[in-house]
Amino acid sequence: MISREVKQRLISIVGKENYDDSKAGRLVYSYDATPQFQSLPDAVIAPRNTKEVSEIVKVCNEHRIPIVPRGSGTNLCAGTCPTEGGIVLIFKHMNKILEIDEENLTVTVQPGVITLDLIKAVEAKGLFYPPDPSSMKISTIGGNINENSGGLRGLKYGVTRDYVMALEVVLANGDVIRTGGKLAKDVAGYDLTRLFVGSEGTLGIITEATLKLIPMPETKKTMLALYQDLEAAARSVSKIIANKIIPTTLEFLDQPTLEVVEAYTQIGLPTDVKAVLLIEQDGPSEVVERDMKKMAEICKEEQAVSVKVAQSEAEADALRTARRSALSALARLKPTTILEDATVPRSEIAKMVKAINEIAEKYHVKICTFGHAGDGNLHPTCPTDARDREEIERVEKAFAEIFAKAIELGGTITGEHGVGVMKAPYLEWKLGREGIAAMKAIKNALDPNNIMNPGKVFAKSTRKRVVITR
Repeated sequence: MISREVKQRLISIVGKENYDDSKAGRLVYSYDATPQFQSLPDAVIAPRNTKEVSEIVKVCNEHRIPIVPRGSGTNLCAGTCPTEGGIVLIFKHMNKILEIDEENLTVTVQPGVITLDLIKAVEAKGLFYPPDPSSMKISTIGGNINENSGGLRGLKYGVTRDYVMALEVVLANGDVIRTGGKLAKDVAGYDLTRLFVGSEGTLGIITEATLKLIPMPETKKTMLALYQDLEAAARSVSKIIANKIIPTTLEFLDQPTLEVVEAYTQIGLPTDVKAVLLIEQDGPSEVVERDMKKMAEICKEEQAVSVKVAQSEAEADALRTARRSALSALARLKPTTILEDATVPRSEIAKMVKAINEIAEKYHVKICTFGHAGDGNLHPTCPTDARDREEIERVEKAFAEIFAKAIELGGTITGEHGVGVMKAPYLEWKLGREGIAAMKAIKNALDPNNIMNPGKVFAKSTRKRVVITR
């Protein structure tokens, strides 16, 4: 609990209106988008600038008060659930685009900027910020950086990490550092920028970011390929890449996902096929035409029963929107929806899809699979009910086996969702004891009092999901 004295010190920093320790206020920030995790913070604080963040951190470090920096809470690993109490930092005041630099092709923002607002702002100037997580309408740049978010365009353009050029970070002792810059080359010291990207708020608090922009692609086309064979669809993905074509988007949806998404969006998606591939390419018109033609040929060679190119941007946008709505659509099926992101090398997609289906059958659970097939990042999703403990145990065993299979195939336990609390028990499977020890050494050096988002990334003794309440 936060003492009265400490509370008054924090209020003196941010103002009474930016400090909330009411039951209702704390309840709002007691959970994120991850099922089965909830824990009340002691207070919610909204700083107005970097100086206030620094002063808050100094107080918290002195009194060993946990700090959880939070964006919109869309993460799927319980990364922003305040499992050890303390304060949740929100950035509703630090939500400005500070500069769009057209000479250096960069944009500098505060952490509370909504991803889609940033994308629209730079596109108005003919520039392009590629990272596009499905939650981009509400997710924040600070959250994207903390989780190293991906998106539908990740195959061709990479993930958030690939566009972060510089950061302003408040460390656990309140010091403010700047990393990187508007530079094409910079090898002065350790790459601290990369260290903080994807660190899930466990090493410091990001208060400003400079991001790389690129010119807008000249043109774009979208195609839908339909299959009656899941493995044929997966083989098409591998064959497209093997033919040295890197599409902007190469997404996979299986039949159970298609049925639910169509019921939700009602845009005319086919539901009588086993799988679809949503494929996009952008760039110079002649390159787009050539690549789309070749990819259509590959899909047909791999037993696609239909290959259709969208005839308008409106039609293409409807297809993209349908894919982005997959989680929302699936969430309508049962009270609890558990979405994961087992990732494998592209060449192993067919094996992974087959394994997911076999594991679902083994444990008698329903698993719908969709995801970024082009970069090997699949999202097996299970509609279930947290109140049915027997079924939840089977779901947990199924996902543990899915993670193990992904690692066996040369993959990882998470491609873009992060580790947080939910994946922490499985991290050693991927990194080994030595890898965990190296990470802990970094954590202890930067945050010796363990106030920065404690309880995340590093596993507790249990390997099961738990509901944590305070």
